[in-house]
Amino acid sequence: MPAALQRVESASKFLEEASAMLKSDPYSQPARKKLIEGSRGILQGTSALLLCFDESEVRKIIRECKRVLDYLAIAEVVDSLEDLVRFVQDLSPCLSKVSREVDSRQQELTHQVHREILLRCLEEVKTLTPILICSMKIFIQIHSDGGRGGAEAAVNRDYLAQRMSDEINEIIRVLQLTTYDEEEWDADNLTGMKRALNVIDSKMQGGHDWLGDPRALRGGVGEKSVRGILDEARKVAEHCLPQDRDPIKKICSDISSMTNALCELRQSGQGDSPQAESLSRAIEQKLNELTGLVLRAVTNTERSGILQPAHTVTGRLDQARRWLVAPSVDDKGLGQRAIALCVEEARKVADGLPGVQKAELLNLSDEVDSLYHHLAECSRRGDGHTPQALAIANQLIHKLAELKNKIQSAVVSRVVEDFVDTVTPLKTFTDAALAAEGTPGREATFSDRATTLQSFSNRVAKTARMVAAGGCGDNKKLAESLLSGAAQVESLTPQLVNAGRIRMAYPDNQAVNEHFENLRVQYADAVNRVRHHCDEAVDPGHFIQLSEEAIKKHTVLCENAIMSQQPGKMVDNTSSIARLANRVLMVARQEADNSEDPMFIQTLAWAADQLQGTVPPMVHKAKDVALSPSDQTAAARWRTLNNELLGAIGNVKNAVVVYPDDNVPDLPPPPEIQKLYLNDASDRAPPRPPSPHQYPPPRPPPPETDDEDDMFKHTPQPNQPIMMAAHGLHQEVRQWSSKDNDIVAAAKRMALLMARLSQLVRGEGGNKKDLIACAKEIAESSEEVTRLAKELARDCTDKRMRTSLLQVCERIPTIGTQLKILSTVKATMLGAQGTEEDREATEMLVGNAQNLMQSVKETVRAAEAASIKMRTDAGVRMRWVRRQPWYQY
Repeated sequence: MPAALQRVESASKFLEEASAMLKSDPYSQPARKKLIEGSRGILQGTSALLLCFDESEVRKIIRECKRVLDYLAIAEVVDSLEDLVRFVQDLSPCLSKVSREVDSRQQELTHQVHREILLRCLEEVKTLTPILICSMKIFIQIHSDGGRGGAEAAVNRDYLAQRMSDEINEIIRVLQLTTYDEEEWDADNLTGMKRALNVIDSKMQGGHDWLGDPRALRGGVGEKSVRGILDEARKVAEHCLPQDRDPIKKICSDISSMTNALCELRQSGQGDSPQAESLSRAIEQKLNELTGLVLRAVTNTERSGILQPAHTVTGRLDQARRWLVAPSVDDKGLGQRAIALCVEEARKVADGLPGVQKAELLNLSDEVDSLYHHLAECSRRGDGHTPQALAIANQLIHKLAELKNKIQSAVVSRVVEDFVDTVTPLKTFTDAALAAEGTPGREATFSDRATTLQSFSNRVAKTARMVAAGGCGDNKKLAESLLSGAAQVESLTPQLVNAGRIRMAYPDNQAVNEHFENLRVQYADAVNRVRHHCDEAVDPGHFIQLSEEAIKKHTVLCENAIMSQQPGKMVDNTSSIARLANRVLMVARQEADNSEDPMFIQTLAWAADQLQGTVPPMVHKAKDVALSPSDQTAAARWRTLNNELLGAIGNVKNAVVVYPDDNVPDLPPPPEIQKLYLNDASDRAPPRPPSPHQYPPPRPPPPETDDEDDMFKHTPQPNQPIMMAAHGLHQEVRQWSSKDNDIVAAAKRMALLMARLSQLVRGEGGNKKDLIACAKEIAESSEEVTRLAKELARDCTDKRMRTSLLQVCERIPTIGTQLKILSTVKATMLGAQGTEEDREATEMLVGNAQNLMQSVKETVRAAEAASIKMRTDAGVRMRWVRRQPWYQY
């Protein structure tokens, strides 16, 4: 802060001196220099001052967050009710302050994604806090009484404390972010390494405190901090570059051995011995070295620019196609790794399919794998440019597209089957945990239901990950929500089982009952969220179609049960039919709630009401059949009602699925061969049109071309970050025709202007006036894109699409205004390149340009998605005509 203040003060003095000199001599050259220097200093100093102030505000919030982390770290040593009361009294004001300040901060952020992450983490912390306190109370009660369940209570407490710590660490990470990259995923190696580095930093002070206390006992908070640092460092070593991996692993091994030796000395009462003190100092030194190695590994990985395969099948397919277009070009193995991961994902999906579908998907996977290895061998030999290799590549493109379609179809099938009943596994487990003491087989039943619940959770998590990879296209937000939900379901299940065991041991303890209920609700909410995200990811029409096919299969099984007079099978299959019908009803309600098209809502509501009315009568008649399998009259009534249910399912499907227009005229019939002539056709030729007399015919319109392609003829280099951002936007919008599409036209213009701005910033022609004018044009174009996007959103009938479009476009004007200010600051530096002030101005301008191009790119994607759900009375505002893909030329 002082440097920025000094810069503003010195600039003010320059302006005062310049004013005095110009008053006496209006043409004074030294006065003009002082005026320019003062103006430049005012702009740069004010910008730096604002940036310093903003960073200081973030540091204040982070300091409070770290205080919460310090309290959470000592949760495991609270072993009395008095300590618990003091713990709550100390933690509550810190949490309240963090909640208040983070909520205030998120309202100021320009990136909607960062806002959502902060709000989600904050809400999770608020939810987990009372559950953590309840778990600590249970542990204290069990520990003081010496009863059963102490180990389970400790695991519950540690799990909840760790989850809260993870959420707080995520808040700290997001608060420090200044940009948002749509291509960066939470599952990326670099993102995971940065997260591990933040965790290491948060645990370092606790580790040093433990090392400095010779009386600290083994297994305490400090020792766990040291060992947690080593675990995070090993995670970094798994994903960093080879040259950084071995040093990190070696120093982790050394610290681990030294820590074990120190713990043994302290356990035997020799913590004050010279040997123990020497070990403590050595470990502290090694920890500092480890921090430096991890930081260097993260930096080297970030600078290497090595690309990793995408996290979805759609993204991997795009990477594979780029390589298949030119197999002879070295892409550092990215395309080959992407194909291998697509094949691996297909085989994972095939494991849960029935026989015929499984065989088809596995056979197609084997074909793709064989072709891929053949092409990889040709490329390795240097024959990637031969006709044979190009033919294999073209065949692979079509096979990969077929593989993608089969994966998506199989994923929808898994969603239909695995989420048909999400209530029964949890209900039966809850009943087993709440069973009264003395119930016969109480322990065995609980163990069996716990195993069933664990199996159900594993299946749900596996399906969610499959949907994230193969079922939601390139929807990053949805895919990451699915991955997060899958991890939460997996981690909550053993904690719920532990809480159930404690509940069985202490059925009359109010805190135990409350804790079990809290975790049960958490688990149910997590499963419902995963199911909702899966339903949102898959195509509703395809989902209803597969559900209809599944109902028909269960209908056949019901007929077999009637013929063989097996009432048990009749009941089971009828229950499955009812559950599938309810799932279709749920999806239909979600689609109706998400739409604002009155005709669509009315049609879908009528079909859903009809379906809802057919389920109870069918189930009632099925019970009659189960009670009297030989009653043919009851069976006939059930068949009639079941057919009505199938008809209602068909009506829902017809309401949801958009079919081609029936009014399109049919193609004319082919002519008769006998009436076709090859010779003597001159008399049958149409008459020659009259030639023009006075005026030549009008010139046809020129074909649509991309004149801007000359600007992006060559791929920009890494040292051209602004040009790279402009090139990325241009690559995104050039796939669409700009004819009758104002958003695409405005986005292309912005890409061109940003490319021009890159040239001006690099000193490739132009002057200060040109730079400021270019930035002003970019800001005006950004306002135009925002206006068009808001007009499109106003006529969109899909609520999710409209909200997404408004969220991504609302920050564009703010970033455009910032660009004008930063460009003005940079313009004052054109005569002083290479200085520290110039470097700072350039960094801020680069970050702003990247944010603006990314926001426009997201707006174009959201606008294209929203354009398919327009009001019927809105008329055609924009035409989205996709050009022929580059890999099909």
